Amino acid sequence: MADVPSGLLEACVVVGAVSSTLRELYQSHQQGKIKELPLLETEVLQVHAPPFVTKESVSSETKGQGHAPAFTRIQRRRSFIKKKRGRPGTANGEAAKGSDGGGGTTEDISVPKDLDLIALPQLCFPGGLQIASEQREDSYHYLVFTDVFGNRTHAVVVQYYRPIQFSQDGGHQNGYRLSSKSSRLYTAYGICVISKYPYYNALRDCLSCLLSQLKPSWMGDFEERVKEFSAKLALVPIPPPGQLHVVFSLRPLQIGLPSREDKDRPAVDLDLHLPFLCFRPRQLLQIITSLLTEQRVVLFSCDWARLTLLAESLMLFIHPLVWQHPFVPVLSSQMLDFLMAPTAYLMGCHLHHYEEVAAETDDLILVNIDDGTVSSSSSDGVDLPDVPLAARECFLTRAEGLQMHYDLEVCHLGSSTDVNDQRAQRRQWQRKLNTHIQNITLELIVNIFREVHDHLNFEHRVFNSEEFFRSREPADQPFFKKVLDTHIFHSFLRDRLNRKMDAFTRMELSTRTEAYRLKSMTESPRRPTMQELARKYTSPESRLSKRLGASLPNLGEGVGSLVGPLMQNSLKKMQVDSGLKSPQKPVRCFKLPEFPPPLAYHYVQNYYQEMITLLDKAISGVAFEDSSLLACYHYLRGFVNTVAGKRLDALEDFQTLYKTDTDIFPGELVNALVDSLQDGERAQANRRTEIKRLISRVKKDHERERACHDNEAVKRFQLPKKHMQLEDFVRHVQESGIVKDQGTIHRLFEALTVGQQKQVDPELFRVFYTFWKETEAEAQEVALPASVLEHLEANECVFKLSSSVKTSHGVGKIAMTQRRLFLLTVGRPGYVEVTKFRDIEEVKISSAPFLLLRIPSLKIKTTLRKETFEVNLKSEVDLWHLMVKEMWAGRKMADDHKDPQYMQQALTNALLMDAVVGCLQSQKAIFAATKLAHFDRMKLEVPMMVPKTTSETLKHKINPSLDLTSPQAVDVLLYTPGQLGVSFDTEGDGNPKLWCALSDGKVVVFDAASWSMQQSQVQVGSSRVNCMLGVDRQQVWIGSQDSVIYIISTRSMSCNKQLTDHRSEVTGLALGERSEKYSPKVAYSCSAEGTVMAWDVSTLQVRKQFRLSCDRLQSVQLCSGTLWCCARDCIIEVWKTGTLNRKISLPEQLCGSPTAFSSFLLYQEKEQLWTACIDVGELCVWHLRELTKPFQRIQLPDCAGVTCLIKVKNQIWVGGRSSGKSRGKIYVVDAQRHTVEKELVAHTDCVQALCSAEDRYVLSGAAREDGKIAIWKVE
Repeated sequence: MADVPSGLLEACVVVGAVSSTLRELYQSHQQGKIKELPLLETEVLQVHAPPFVTKESVSSETKGQGHAPAFTRIQRRRSFIKKKRGRPGTANGEAAKGSDGGGGTTEDISVPKDLDLIALPQLCFPGGLQIASEQREDSYHYLVFTDVFGNRTHAVVVQYYRPIQFSQDGGHQNGYRLSSKSSRLYTAYGICVISKYPYYNALRDCLSCLLSQLKPSWMGDFEERVKEFSAKLALVPIPPPGQLHVVFSLRPLQIGLPSREDKDRPAVDLDLHLPFLCFRPRQLLQIITSLLTEQRVVLFSCDWARLTLLAESLMLFIHPLVWQHPFVPVLSSQMLDFLMAPTAYLMGCHLHHYEEVAAETDDLILVNIDDGTVSSSSSDGVDLPDVPLAARECFLTRAEGLQMHYDLEVCHLGSSTDVNDQRAQRRQWQRKLNTHIQNITLELIVNIFREVHDHLNFEHRVFNSEEFFRSREPADQPFFKKVLDTHIFHSFLRDRLNRKMDAFTRMELSTRTEAYRLKSMTESPRRPTMQELARKYTSPESRLSKRLGASLPNLGEGVGSLVGPLMQNSLKKMQVDSGLKSPQKPVRCFKLPEFPPPLAYHYVQNYYQEMITLLDKAISGVAFEDSSLLACYHYLRGFVNTVAGKRLDALEDFQTLYKTDTDIFPGELVNALVDSLQDGERAQANRRTEIKRLISRVKKDHERERACHDNEAVKRFQLPKKHMQLEDFVRHVQESGIVKDQGTIHRLFEALTVGQQKQVDPELFRVFYTFWKETEAEAQEVALPASVLEHLEANECVFKLSSSVKTSHGVGKIAMTQRRLFLLTVGRPGYVEVTKFRDIEEVKISSAPFLLLRIPSLKIKTTLRKETFEVNLKSEVDLWHLMVKEMWAGRKMADDHKDPQYMQQALTNALLMDAVVGCLQSQKAIFAATKLAHFDRMKLEVPMMVPKTTSETLKHKINPSLDLTSPQAVDVLLYTPGQLGVSFDTEGDGNPKLWCALSDGKVVVFDAASWSMQQSQVQVGSSRVNCMLGVDRQQVWIGSQDSVIYIISTRSMSCNKQLTDHRSEVTGLALGERSEKYSPKVAYSCSAEGTVMAWDVSTLQVRKQFRLSCDRLQSVQLCSGTLWCCARDCIIEVWKTGTLNRKISLPEQLCGSPTAFSSFLLYQEKEQLWTACIDVGELCVWHLRELTKPFQRIQLPDCAGVTCLIKVKNQIWVGGRSSGKSRGKIYVVDAQRHTVEKELVAHTDCVQALCSAEDRYVLSGAAREDGKIAIWKVE
C-alpha cells in the first residue's frame, strides 16, 4: 500500500548518555576520583514515531493491554534493533525504556525509513556531551538530513540539563532531591524533533513548551511526556500552499505554521534577515556566487544554531535554482573528514576548527559567520568572479533599503500584556520582511539569468551556450564561464525548457520593459542597437546595463546615466518600487482544536472529526469569489480526511480542489491516496462519476509526468558531424539559433545545395555557421561616433558594413540598417544619408570608368533626390544588389500590408545571402544567394497590390506564431478590456488584452495598448481551443476540444481551474444577463453532442443542464431571457429551463446542398437574426417575429463560405474565404441598408476568427497558411 501523508512530526528522538555510564561517573565524582569532567559518548535513548494509535489497537485495549504499540505501519518503517548494554564499548546504549537488563536481550523499535540513528547522536551533540557542575542554559540548534534522492528532512534539537542522582540501590531519583552533602552534577539530554517540513521556528517553540513540562517533572515521567508530546505533533496537519496558515495551542504558547507561497517553494519559517545582519551585501554576493559556481563552501560559527539558519537562508536566496550537492550545515567533530570530499558541497562546523580546516584542505570557500568574512583556503585568496554588474548594483541598492530593526517598527506601540499577541505581531513583521528579502534575492537571480530565454530552442530542447556566453558583457563573462557548466544551472535550464511557471518566470515576465516586448515581436538577427552602442561607448557608470528589466527605475529610458537617478531616490522608498511590489494576500489562520489524549484511538478520531467540523464551518463562511482561500480549506480538509482514514471523503475534497485551484493540487498525495484504496472503497469510488473521473485524470497525469521526466534532457548546441538531408538541416539551423522559420530554412537549404546532391556537408555547415557568427561579432564592434548616432533611431542596428569604397558622395563605407543605407565617410567620420528603403525607386548594376577599366558599380535612385547615388562596390556589387533589392521589396510589402515582420524577414534573407556568398566562395555563390531573394521574387512573380480600401482600413498586423517554427492557425480571438496605464499591482486590472488561441491548446496574450506580446504561451491542455469568454476582469474561460473548460487567471496568467462536467468537446460559451445588481452571475456552455450547461460563476457549480437534439451544437448566445443555440442543421431558441421555443432549419434553397450553418448573430435593436453557412457566399436575415423564412438574402461577392460574424456599431463584419485562390476575405455589411460596404483582403488563408475591441478596432485571425492577426479601424 502506498504511503499516506504524515503530519508535522516525522519522529522524535531522545539522545543522551546511558544510565550505566552516568552512574559510574556520578559515583567516581562523589568519591573525589575525577578532577576534570569528561565528554561522554551519546546514544539514542528513545524513539517516538507515528502512527501512535491504530484502529487495530482498539480490541487490545478492551482486553486490558493498554495502548497499542506505537509503531505498526511496517510497510513504511524499518526496524532498528537496540542491543541492551552488556559490556563496555557496545555501539548502542540502553533500550528505549532505560531498564537494566542483561546483555543478550534486544528490543525491536520501528523508525522512519530514512532516519539514520547511527549518526544522529553526534549531530545532536556536535561538540560532545559535556557533564557540568552547574545548571546550564537550554541550547537549540537545527539539522538537515538529505537522502540519496536529494529529499531533505529537517530537525530542531534542544540540549537541556538535568541533575544526575542515583539512590543507594542504584536507581534514578528525581533531580530535585539531592543531599546537601553531595556536590551536584548535571547531564544534558538532546531532544530532536524531526519533520519533513522546514518549520524551524515552530518546532523550536514546540520544544520550548515541552521543556516547561519536563523540567519540574520526575525522571520517571520523562518518556511518557515526550511520547505524548510527539503524538500531539503527529496530529498537526501541514497547511496547503497559499494564504492559509495553521495555528495550534501547545501550552503556554500558540504556535503558527506558515504556508508555502506556492507549490514549488518551501515554507519559510526562519528569519531571512539574519544573513544581512552577519554580512555586508557584497560579502553575501560572494557567498551566493560560490553557490552558483558550485564551490566547496564551509560555514563556521561558534553557535551551532547559526550554521543551519544561514545555510537554509542561502538556499532560499538562490531559489528557484536548487543546490544539487551535499548539504550538511552541521558537522560534528568526528565528521570533519567529510570536508575532504572532492565534489562541491555546503557544510558547516564549529569555529574552533577554522585554522585546522583551512590548513588541511585547498580550494575551500571559508565563510566566518561570526566575523562576517569570506576567505579561501588557497594561498591566492578568494578567486570568485563578480556577479554581473547590472544585477550586482541593483541588489546592493535594494539591500541598503532594507528595514531590519523590529524595535523601530514598534516603538510607537504600547506593551502588550499577552505574550501570544506579542509573538503574532512579531511574526507579521517578520513575514513582511521575509517577503521583501525573497523579492530582492529573486530579482537578483532574474537579472542574472534573464536573457537565458532568448537562447533556448524549445522544440529541440537546446540551449545555445556559446551564443549566450558571447553575448555577455566582457566583464561578466568569467562569472558565466563557471556557471554555465554547473549542475544547478542545468536543472534551471530544464525548468525553463519545460516552460515552468514559477516565481522566476512570473517576475521575469512582469519586469520586462515595453522595449523588450516590442523587440521580441520581430524575429531579427541579434545586433546591438544604436542605443546600446551609445551606452557601450560612454562611461562605465552609464552602462547599468540593458540586462535589467523594468524593476529598476528609469531603466532603458535614455542613453544617460542610470546611476544618478537611482541613487537620488530615497532608499526607504525603494521598498515600494514597481519591480518588487508583489501585493501580499491577507493571511488567514485556521485554529486547530485543543489536543485530545493523543494515545487513545477513539480520542484521536474524535479530534479529526472536530477538525473536519471546523473546516466545514470555515468553508461555509468563505465567499465563493475568494476561490484561493476556498481551495486552501478543501486541501486541508482533504488532508485531514486522508489521515483520518476517510479516503472517499478526501477524494471528494480533492475533486473540488481540482476544479477550484489546480495550482495547489497535490498530485503525488492524491495518487498515493488512490493507491491506498481498499477493494470496497475502490468499488464505491467507481460508482461516483466525479471521483472516478478524478482517479482517471490523476493516473494519466502521473504517467505523463513520468514520461516527461524521462525526456527532460537539455542539449547544448553542437555542429553536425555528418551529411544532412533537409530534415536534419532544419533541426541544426533551428538549434543554432540563426533562424526558426521552416520556410526560410528550406530556401537556405536550396541555396547551399545548388548544383549538387541535396545534402549539406558538415564542413560547409561549419564554415557557414562560423561566417554568420563572425559577421555578428563584427557588428558588435562597430564604433559609430556621436555625430553619426544622432542621425539614427535608437533601435536601429548596423547589420552590414562594406569595405572602403568610392561613391558619388566621397569615399567611405556603406552601412545597412533595417531602415536605411548610409555612407560612413573615412578620415573624419561623418554621416551621409543614401536612402531609406521605402524611398527607393530603382536599383541596378552599372559600371564606372576608372583609367582604362570599367568598375562594377551599384546605382540607387530614390524619390527624394534627383541625382542617382552611385557606389563602386567592385566584387561586392552583385551581393549588395541582391541585398538592397530584397530589403526594398521587404519594406514595400511591410508598408503595404502594415506588417513589420516582412521587413524583418527580408533582413534575415539579406544576411543569409551574405553568409551563403561568404561560405561558398565560388562562381555559383551569387546564383545560390538568389534562392533567398524571397520578397524580390514575390514582387516580380505575383505583384501583391493591396486594394486601396484594405490599405486604408488596415492598421497593423501581428504574428502570434513568432516563437514557433511555422505559422499556426488562429482559432479564436478574445478582447478583454482594462485600464490604460494602470498595473495590476495598484488598482484596476491592467491594460486591455488580446487573447489568441493557436493550435494544440496554446494561448498567446498581447497587450492591446501597444500590441506587444505579454505572454508567449499559456498552455490549456493539448487539444484545439473552440471558444473563449471573458467572464469578468479576473478570469477567462476557454472551451477545448478535450471537453474541458479551462479557467485562466488574468493576474497570474496561468490556468488554475478546470470544469470537467462536459462529456464531449466544448464548442460555445456565453455570459448570462444579470436581473439584479447582486444576483449570481451565470455562464452558459455547450458541447458538440448537444448538452447545454448553466454555471454559477462564483461557485463553479452546474445550476442547470439539458440536452438538445441536433447535428453538432456549435455555439450558444443569450438574448432577452432565452438561449439561442446554433447547430450544423438548425438554430434553436430555448428557454433557460431547456424547453424548446422555436427552431429554424436551413433555408429551402440550401436544404439539398451539403452545407451547414457556420455562425449566427442576433441584432436585438432591429429584432433580426443573421445567419451564415459554411459553403455558401451569402447571409440570410430573418425577422425574430417570423422565422419561417429569411426576408433578406445578402450576396457576398467572390465568397465561397462564411466562418464568423460580429456586430460593430451599425455594421456586420463577416469573415470567410474567397471563391478563387484560398484567401481570407472580410466583408463589412451595412446593417441598415443590407449592402456590402467594404471588401477587405489581408490574409492568405481563410479568416477563422473575428472580435471587436470596444467598437474602435476589429481583429481578424486566419488559418494556418497565413496564421496572422490583422487589426482594422472601424469607421
